[in-house]
Amino acid sequence: MSGTAPGEDLGEVAAALVEVAATLVRHLPQRQGVSLTTLTTLGRLEREGPARLTALAAAEGVAQPSMTQLIQRLQQRGLVERVRDPEDGRACLIAVTDTGQRLLAEHRRSRDIWLTGLVANLPAAEREALGSALRVATPIVRKMIPHFEEVPDGYRGSDTAGR
Repeated sequence: MSGTAPGEDLGEVAAALVEVAATLVRHLPQRQGVSLTTLTTLGRLEREGPARLTALAAAEGVAQPSMTQLIQRLQQRGLVERVRDPEDGRACLIAVTDTGQRLLAEHRRSRDIWLTGLVANLPAAEREALGSALRVATPIVRKMIPHFEEVPDGYRGSDTAGR
């Protein structure tokens, strides 16, 4: 930021917040060689239960062919499985497997250890400042989510699904 006092240039603050959020979203999953789309898809299945492929594609903001390819790769790795839809025996649902749940748990554990180590190395005053900033930033970031969900499909992760 320029020589202005923190918070004076709201445009700079907003841009910095978007940059930090985008950097975290892009780079944290890559530390374990797992794509963001893989993690969010597995996480959604873990939280919400089995889902149809079309619903997963819509929820993740990717084209159905991209989601089909991702699910095929995840199925080959044993991370998801196809199960019968109890409401329509002709249809299949995608469900996370125990292996997929273990991958999510390991990713979360590794991420938390790594981030805890980074924060632990900060001086106490900076840790306190970070905590204060997060208390302010977290509700703002949560309000940003619906805006990002409205971005047209061509501008979201459809070209990176499963990478």
